Amino acid sequence: MPYQTVKGTYDLLPEDMMKFNMLADLFRQFLNLYGYGEIKTPVFEFTGVFQKENDTSDMVTKEMYTFSPNGKDSLTLRPEGTAGVVRSLIENKLYGNSELPIKLGYIEEMFRHERPQKGRQRQFTQMGIECIGDKDPLIDAEVIALGYFFIKTIGLNGVKVLINTLGDNESRLNYKKSLEAYFEPYEDQLCFDCQNRLHKNPLRILDCKIDRNKDFVRNAPKMVLTESSAKYFEDVKHYLDVLEIPYEIDDRLVRGLDYYTDTVFEVVSTNEASGSQATIFGGGRYDELVKEMGGPSISGIGFAIGVERLMILCEAEEVFELDKSLDCYVINLNEDKDYAFKVAEELRNNSFSVEMDYYGRSLKAQFKSSERKNARFVLIIGEDEIKENQVTIKDTLTKAQETIEKEMLCERLDQLMEDYYV
Repeated sequence: MPYQTVKGTYDLLPEDMMKFNMLADLFRQFLNLYGYGEIKTPVFEFTGVFQKENDTSDMVTKEMYTFSPNGKDSLTLRPEGTAGVVRSLIENKLYGNSELPIKLGYIEEMFRHERPQKGRQRQFTQMGIECIGDKDPLIDAEVIALGYFFIKTIGLNGVKVLINTLGDNESRLNYKKSLEAYFEPYEDQLCFDCQNRLHKNPLRILDCKIDRNKDFVRNAPKMVLTESSAKYFEDVKHYLDVLEIPYEIDDRLVRGLDYYTDTVFEVVSTNEASGSQATIFGGGRYDELVKEMGGPSISGIGFAIGVERLMILCEAEEVFELDKSLDCYVINLNEDKDYAFKVAEELRNNSFSVEMDYYGRSLKAQFKSSERKNARFVLIIGEDEIKENQVTIKDTLTKAQETIEKEMLCERLDQLMEDYYV
């Protein structure tokens, strides 16, 4: 039996890669527009980079691919982008060499051992950003804006921004105590995971996939913000209003990682192809993560986009316009392939996309190949062309045909393209 992909992994075939690269190229354009430099970190790190004390997130407790190659060091395949970027920032002391904030973006493979489903695999790609430096609501709004306008530029409809605040340290500590006291009488009704979260991070109960729709969870008390935390959130919303970015407040939005503070957000799709409501990207602010990992006391905010889910939505809304056309197809009618081979390579050296016949097929078969590849020009090379150092050009759009000196070929093709689109 032939080998197949491992469960939770998949192949990106050439057409899929064209779509992937279109999204990646556009994302890199947005990184450049907003002043972000691209970073690449190792696929695996020491486990401690991702696993923090008392972390109750599913990613850390259930989904990480962790191994020990020498029986001593514990290593983990990268399950998310933020921690690795922060580790790199600290190790390379980027905070000492750059003006704050430090803006970093990435397009990286991630790995999580979870149940594979539509748009979610065990090996997947995330595009993300991290903006690290002094804390300011203007930065929060700009980070959301980058992701939102990136999605809108792609052409997706039915996009909605959800935002919430987890408060500052004082607000969050008081809220945790309030939730713990509230949920204790319902402990037996909580799922196994939330029973463990109850005394570690009860905020995570609010967005539990199993418990979040139970009446007693819906009726849980709301967070009471300190004056400064409430002012911060109001300022974030103000800057979103300045940019006319529509948003909804979701006071049950917690996000899946335990290091978030203050602003958290998701951009979701209401397109039927994604189910009732699917997250396109999400993220939030983290005040303590850099310091906890051994760096200075500076804050950060970022988001990550799941590329696989994004591609599904793009296909459903038919936003991809793939250019599969070919500039030139070289038809060779000679047993000797040297002349045609050299013509093809000279064209490629001048930035023309070129295919040619390798097998000595009939003229009819070669013309069919040129049609399948949607070639703009068919270049015919027979015995006469070789003797006279010429090439015959057939323009498939105008149907015109002419024979010219080989040395004039590139210049003539450029002229024909220019003349047609003037």
